[in-house]
Amino acid sequence: MSTEQNNLSGLKAADFQKVVDGKQTDLYILKNSKGYEVAVTNYGGALVAIMVPDRDGKVANVIQGHDNIDDVISSPEPFLSTLIGRYGNRICKGKFTLEGKEYSLAINNGPNALHGGPTGFHARVWDAEQKAENAVELHYVAADMEEGFPGTLDMKVTYTWTDECELVIDYVGFTDKKTIVNMTNHGFFALAGIANPTPTIDDLICEINADHYVPIDDTSIPLGTIDSVKGTPFDFTTPKPVGRDIDADNIQCKNGAGYDHCWVLNKKEPGELSFAARITEPHSGRTMECWTTEPGVQCYTDNWADGYPGQHGSTFPRRSAICFEAQHFPDSPNRPYFPSVVLNPGETYKQTTIYKFGVVK
Repeated sequence: MSTEQNNLSGLKAADFQKVVDGKQTDLYILKNSKGYEVAVTNYGGALVAIMVPDRDGKVANVIQGHDNIDDVISSPEPFLSTLIGRYGNRICKGKFTLEGKEYSLAINNGPNALHGGPTGFHARVWDAEQKAENAVELHYVAADMEEGFPGTLDMKVTYTWTDECELVIDYVGFTDKKTIVNMTNHGFFALAGIANPTPTIDDLICEINADHYVPIDDTSIPLGTIDSVKGTPFDFTTPKPVGRDIDADNIQCKNGAGYDHCWVLNKKEPGELSFAARITEPHSGRTMECWTTEPGVQCYTDNWADGYPGQHGSTFPRRSAICFEAQHFPDSPNRPYFPSVVLNPGETYKQTTIYKFGVVK
């Protein structure tokens, strides 16, 4: 635990200390050799600050979060920059079958299950150990049938903040019974810096390394096809502003209320750590790249925010953040033709996702 008050984010450890469900919450400050910082709480593994410079050296927080534990717990956006598990994204009607047995999950997004349920990994206190000045390890054991999922799942997530301003997220998990796992991090990135109000992401220049995406129905469940992005608003193979086509007269844009879709990443081989996406904020010059071992990335453009308050008096209006949730595809347990999310006893769940921050002059 870092008790230093002289951190760049102005966050105070005392404001994040509380006993929740019999476990202690706290604030962990990760610093690199350049003095830039990431702040994380072990409640849901929520990232509450990423302090990086713009092209003039001005440091700002580029991830949306809260400045105290009570606001994290009661956030209008329950998944605000948290870890997501045991299953990120949606499962149709909250049902899936494993070894001939049907499992039922909580319905918390229209008719579907979303992000591991209302008391998923985002709403749990993780055991935390600061391994170094720039790294914290989070550990959580989900009980058999917690939120309706079979198997005791033992999950470790390590956040490492490198001297190159890369936030490296490593996941390692084990189960004692066949289950499904689809971990992700739901960072709400605002490269202009959070403010009152936080600026829109419309001008962000975005590139996504994906020739295909997963179209959805009006409840955000996959139609079952994997479609080419060519000639659609979903083509980010050449960099373009996020806002250019987001409200296009297109049924998929309507179904997602903007972008809230899974892009199928171009991979040479499954599980390789490769480039997924890049955004550039033209006014500040800040950039972020996403690299991942996962087959897909859910790009969500914060279509449902309503200007709710965040840390230090900031507010988060609609489309003031962008998320790149590295993951397997939505509803995979019900889609045998999608890459499998099944984890068996004796196997190791592994994922690495990197968010790398920089500047262009």
